[in-house]
Amino acid sequence: MELPQIRLESQSAKLGLQIQKPVQELEQPKADIQMRQPKADLNIETKKGRLTIDQTQAWEDMNILSPARFSEEFANAGKQGWLEGIARRSQEGDQMMQIEHGGKAIEDISYQNHGPRTYDFNIGWIPSHFSVKINYEPADVKVKIEPRKPEIEVTPQKPRISYTPGDVSYQMEQYANLKIDFVNLKHVGPGFETSI
Repeated sequence: MELPQIRLESQSAKLGLQIQKPVQELEQPKADIQMRQPKADLNIETKKGRLTIDQTQAWEDMNILSPARFSEEFANAGKQGWLEGIARRSQEGDQMMQIEHGGKAIEDISYQNHGPRTYDFNIGWIPSHFSVKINYEPADVKVKIEPRKPEIEVTPQKPRISYTPGDVSYQMEQYANLKIDFVNLKHVGPGFETSI
């Protein structure tokens, strides 16, 4: 027995695509920078150091005196000798007034004025220690600085952008198709039979 059949044969459609990707180019130029640094204001005030050396005493120790000092020394020595002379004459007068009481006043006075004398002296240095006076006043430095801010000018640059858009093109490579076949298909009517 032959069964009727319907045969279907289909073919899918095929679509072909060609894609061109977009291209974007970006360039950022450097900004223009102008920079200037003014010099700082610098002010320096200096007071010079002062060195003072006084060697007056050292010269005096070596008996080298200035004329004014020389005159003053001799005037003082003369005055002192004069006062000592008055005191000695007064003392000797008192001794002579008491000669009647006995004693050897003239002999004693002569021995006091011309007898042996001892002088106290030890090791000496000419000039003496620390006879030169040194004084130093150090220098004084005052520094004043006034800084200056830098002057900066910036000119920005816009970015350069280039864009090429993409493209899509398509084409039908294969169309859809449906093929239908009938096998063993019959139509039976009143008094007849036919194949389709």
